[in-house]
Amino acid sequence: MLKIFDAHCDMLLKLWQNPAADPWDGAGLHTNLKKMVSHGAKIQSMAVFAPPELPLVDAYRAAEAQIQILKDKILKHHPQFKLITSKNQADQLKNDEIGLILALEGCDCLGHQPEKAAVFHNQGVRIFNLTWNYANFFADGALETRNAGLSKYGEKLAEAIGELGGWIDVSHLNERSFWDVLEKGKHVAATHSNCHALMPHPRNLRDSQIQALIERDAPIGITFVPDFTSRQKPSIAKLLLHLEHICSLGGAHHAGFGSDFDGIEETIPGLGGYEEYDHLLNELYKRYPADLADGFVYRNFADRIPF
Repeated sequence: MLKIFDAHCDMLLKLWQNPAADPWDGAGLHTNLKKMVSHGAKIQSMAVFAPPELPLVDAYRAAEAQIQILKDKILKHHPQFKLITSKNQADQLKNDEIGLILALEGCDCLGHQPEKAAVFHNQGVRIFNLTWNYANFFADGALETRNAGLSKYGEKLAEAIGELGGWIDVSHLNERSFWDVLEKGKHVAATHSNCHALMPHPRNLRDSQIQALIERDAPIGITFVPDFTSRQKPSIAKLLLHLEHICSLGGAHHAGFGSDFDGIEETIPGLGGYEEYDHLLNELYKRYPADLADGFVYRNFADRIPF
């Protein structure tokens, strides 16, 4: 049976922004529970994202509110969905169960207190992106112009996440912060990034970064963001060129997918929501042997869960 590990979506953000939305079959969601059940989901990373314009206190409240939405609106009423906090739990999911991993997309809500990572870890968060696209107390993001790396707080946070056994997500970091994380961090992943060599966007990874992640045995999630895929007429075929490029760098057993569904306004034709994952997978299995394709779709992330 087909199993999908999607390393990033923003469904919780949409549910927080629209309290009336139904997580089961909400029409305005790229990803909802019904779509996941019907289209092969096995593990889905659920981002917790506090918009960067929020003051610190409000950012903390927004993050906690989104975690509570997961617990109250999803886990409580839909028991086939399970919060995954360890690889053992992921490996023991029953055939009809779907695992959800909490990811903190930007640690702004921690202020300048890296020790607060433990608070969110205790609530189930296992993936930590130190910052979003801009600077905070910990690191500079991909669109930050000052080009700094990790601060002393960021170094402490990277070490704290390592001690907790969490993944540090490098997808939104600028290059200096990326290299600092590889030096200071223990477990790293890129949950939703494409290849700079094919589409030179600041959010995409350069070949040297991809190769460094492969050397660290870190998974890399190709993302469905049109602007990160191609300058003209993004398509599933052009998206798969990013997969092929990672393979050409030695990453055939490290590449996976992190859709960024519900975190994007525009979508690639044929990939308008989780229900259209089938279109991507049909093309994938035409191009690659089944065992290799199975790795892209599930194993390359699932087998590397560090917690």
